[in-house]
Amino acid sequence: MSQAPDALAADGAPLFLLDELPDGDVLTVDGAEGRHAVDVLRLGAGERVRVSDGQGLLVEGSVLAAAGSALQVQVLTRHDVPAPQPEFVLVQALPKGDRGPLAVDLATELGVDRIVPWTAARCVTRWRDDRIDKGLAKWRSAARAATKQARRPRVPEVTEPMSTRQVCGMLADVDLALVLHEQARQPFAQLEVPATGSIAVIVGPEGGLTDGEVVAFRAAGAQSVRLGAEVLRTSTAGAAVLAALSARTRWR
Repeated sequence: MSQAPDALAADGAPLFLLDELPDGDVLTVDGAEGRHAVDVLRLGAGERVRVSDGQGLLVEGSVLAAAGSALQVQVLTRHDVPAPQPEFVLVQALPKGDRGPLAVDLATELGVDRIVPWTAARCVTRWRDDRIDKGLAKWRSAARAATKQARRPRVPEVTEPMSTRQVCGMLADVDLALVLHEQARQPFAQLEVPATGSIAVIVGPEGGLTDGEVVAFRAAGAQSVRLGAEVLRTSTAGAAVLAALSARTRWR
């Protein structure tokens, strides 16, 4: 099994996700993934595809047959794709309505590795009791769909929701922690960004961060930064900083 070359995703071949990739020269893509391949994408014999377990294992292959709701895929190569560096962690305050899945979708396409739903003080949305499972299911579904769209071999982890205190504890394990704040004096462009390790980005809710949250995150080692003069929505701010981080570390 080889590591994937840098140009692996360049040809735009569709990506399908299976829970596991069995050994052998032929793979079957069935279920919802198979129905999408046959009924929506209308793939036929000879077309190139990729199949991943969402954890870095990746198969490149060609379609042998497409019938019913299943693809038969001839395995051409197998890759073990390493986790990208540095690791990107997005601490996302719970937005209103569909803006949560939107934030997850954009962050996934722009390279996030771990997403932490955060119950900030000024969040209008609250995940209580049965709403926790429902909210997590929506966010994880959005991450999975965006992973396929972006042709990523790894689905980002969406963790259990965290409180401010839990987020502060998590920051002890990262190499760089950033809090996006429109009143911060330090511009993002002047940051020293590590090429390895982990970078956490904290995005507040629509109502903004409280002074207590800013103080708590700074005490935990985070730096307050601003991207520019504009104030971005909570659903898009994370994607903006992830793009900026990728441009300085991964997109080379």
